[in-house]
Amino acid sequence: MAKILLIEDDVSFCKLLEKFLLKKSFEVVTAFSGSDAKDKLKITNFDLIITDLRLPDYDGISLMTEIKASHDSIPIVLMTGYSDINTAVKAIKNGAADYISKPFNPEEVLLVIANALQNAEGIAPKQTLRENTRKPEIVVKKTFVKGISVASQKLAEYINLVSPTNMSVLIIGESGTGKEVIAKSIHENSLRKNTNFVAVDCGSIPKELAASEFFGHVKGSFTGAIQDKIGFFEAANGGTIFLDEIGNLSYENQIQLLRALQERKIKPVGSNKEIDVDIRIITATNEDLREAVKNGDFREDLYHRINEFSIHSPSLVERNEDLMLFSDFFLEKSNQELNKNVIGFSDDVMTIFQNYNWPGNLRELQNCIKRATLLTKGDFVERDSLPAEFFQQEKVPNADFSLSVNEKETILEALNKTNNNKTEAAKLLKINRKTLYNKLKLYDIN
Repeated sequence: MAKILLIEDDVSFCKLLEKFLLKKSFEVVTAFSGSDAKDKLKITNFDLIITDLRLPDYDGISLMTEIKASHDSIPIVLMTGYSDINTAVKAIKNGAADYISKPFNPEEVLLVIANALQNAEGIAPKQTLRENTRKPEIVVKKTFVKGISVASQKLAEYINLVSPTNMSVLIIGESGTGKEVIAKSIHENSLRKNTNFVAVDCGSIPKELAASEFFGHVKGSFTGAIQDKIGFFEAANGGTIFLDEIGNLSYENQIQLLRALQERKIKPVGSNKEIDVDIRIITATNEDLREAVKNGDFREDLYHRINEFSIHSPSLVERNEDLMLFSDFFLEKSNQELNKNVIGFSDDVMTIFQNYNWPGNLRELQNCIKRATLLTKGDFVERDSLPAEFFQQEKVPNADFSLSVNEKETILEALNKTNNNKTEAAKLLKINRKTLYNKLKLYDIN
């Protein structure tokens, strides 16, 4: 099976092409920038490289030249939205194996890949084409998706920083943003990764049973205690305990929790014996605990105890650049769970996703994609597989930056407002960078 490095900064197009190649039984690794691709080339061997001509940090031909200097045997195919014969000739003269114009034709892509591999040492085209008739098995193993947005990069940086320590971590974010996934990632990157991770939903525990749930109880300690029970703290001993929605704990339960954290000892209900516990505590909330402290609803000493380090769990709107990464991840997961083989999303659905406000964040996205995967009969998720609320709450683009009329003037204004920062201008215009580049060329804007 040929391994392909796909370099493309347009996330939605990259994931679509990746899906297509996976379905044709190629092994695919993606990179969203030239520097990212160079890092992956240092640790992995590839049979073929497919790279876009325009990248945020590199010109495709310059990148190809650098790669060829150290990996001369790997064939490189260039892609571009500009079907310019002069560029194509220049690319091939500089060592490109071939050239693909976008939007791509599936049969053409397979032919270009087969020809490029045929000319590479040790790859037989007939074998490649035979392999392409087999269906791949996509197994989703990862649980934490590292996005490319600024918010996601900051989140990943904070996780990497705090994970090796024993600091208590408070995760703050809206409901559905994946706070438990963040907590698990911290645990899995810590020195406690081979021990227990115990997750507790504080909002679901009745006040009267909280002490028993947290610390356990002995048989006969209260009506209904028909046998000894180990509590969450003892179950997590040596590992990590994650307390979700900690703001829902009663004041009395907060006192009990504070004592356990201070003394690192627990006493099961009805027992005189104290048990030493070695745990790391990670908590989460969608409330402003500082305001709760001011109002007397949350103990200040407990707040400082659990908040040695705080992490913001960004909403899906804050991670808009990651939307297609998460969509693709949930689609793969849904395919696996439902025994389906949906390739991707139609352009119409991608536009709807990008214009929707996602009040339920990642949880809503996951549920939506699982439902759509079940309903999809073809290769791509279409708009008729989406729930009705998506068409009632579609965001209306900012009228000041609508591209429906006076496109050139609007683009110039957006560039002016962002000091010619094309990434920020594309965000204002509600389009991706690749579309902006196309329009800059169309209107001859330098």
